Amino acid sequence: MAETWSRRLAERAETRRAEGLWRARPTVGPEDGRLDFAGNDYLGLARDPRLAEAQAEGTRRFGAGGRASHLVCGHQQIHEALEQRLAALTGRPRALLFSTGYMANLGVLQALCDRHTPVFQDRLNHASLIDGARLAGAPSRRFHHRDLDDLERLLARAPSEAPALVVSDGVFSMDGDVADVAGLAATARRHDAWLMIDDAHGLGVLGEVGDGCAGRTHDVDEVPVLVGTLGKALGSAGAFVAGEEALIEHLVQFARPYVYTTAQPPGVAAATLAALDVLEAEPERRARLHERIARFRREAATLGLELDESTTPIQPLRLGDSARTLRWAARLGDAGLRVGAIRAPTVPKGEARLRITLSAAHDDHALDALLDGLAACQREEAA
Repeated sequence: MAETWSRRLAERAETRRAEGLWRARPTVGPEDGRLDFAGNDYLGLARDPRLAEAQAEGTRRFGAGGRASHLVCGHQQIHEALEQRLAALTGRPRALLFSTGYMANLGVLQALCDRHTPVFQDRLNHASLIDGARLAGAPSRRFHHRDLDDLERLLARAPSEAPALVVSDGVFSMDGDVADVAGLAATARRHDAWLMIDDAHGLGVLGEVGDGCAGRTHDVDEVPVLVGTLGKALGSAGAFVAGEEALIEHLVQFARPYVYTTAQPPGVAAATLAALDVLEAEPERRARLHERIARFRREAATLGLELDESTTPIQPLRLGDSARTLRWAARLGDAGLRVGAIRAPTVPKGEARLRITLSAAHDDHALDALLDGLAACQREEAA
């Protein structure tokens, strides 16, 4: 039996390598030296000393670990304070902390859905949303990307007696475009369905106060289930679900990834509270980020680089072929630039791309280096 398993693993590895889809995990140190255009630190907070000091102080005061699940004795005062701040930021009555965004999405879908709950998902939703519906055993249909007419048709065919759930990313993680939240909300409401938005990449970046693409612009009646993550623009770790009191209490009772997981380390909660302070006190960070995005797109156009239509920090450059994408990423790496080389199955086959992400921390030198590196890739390919 052991030989059978070993053979199976070897065959799967060989197939993935032959397809050019093998994934390598880079080990990154503080003195790595490369300019980072692959991460999601959109506001440049992950290395902000104020967050580091807040995390250290939170750890000294509350301890290094959560000790137990939130329902046993892990829910500390600092967790409660953070939940209240996140609820206020997003304009919701309550918020509930999760250890990761993946767990938050699995927890919500598992707790809300069963085999009688039709779920309608955007075709480009994050894997955690797709997996959450599968975990729940819910009948799931995927509508064409940002296509409200297709969603309308699918909802019209759904059994009228079953409560339906419409699910969409807020900002799509591989394309960088933004969901039509108002349109989704109106469509869901016409069919008496709830709308769930995963605003992982919008929180801290979009909205008048960094409340994301749903947040205060679309209240809890329009978006009853709002998910956000803390490890991207806010620079720390973890996630949350925001909504009405009844939703949060339901998740506390029935969301297994919440019930059976040790609480978030309190130092991480302290760092996130510090990040929220910075988000509120320094709106110029968001303004600078959007200026960086506009400049990069403007100058990329002069190079003839065909970027996707995105006004967010996620700037995909589609190269199509996996081998070509890896060559460009390696060439940029040699020039001291780290970018994401995204291939199937993360994106559809034939849609491999460089996923370039921008940050308020990128200065003119960094953008110039990136643009020079991309131009060099073009020249090398044309030679």
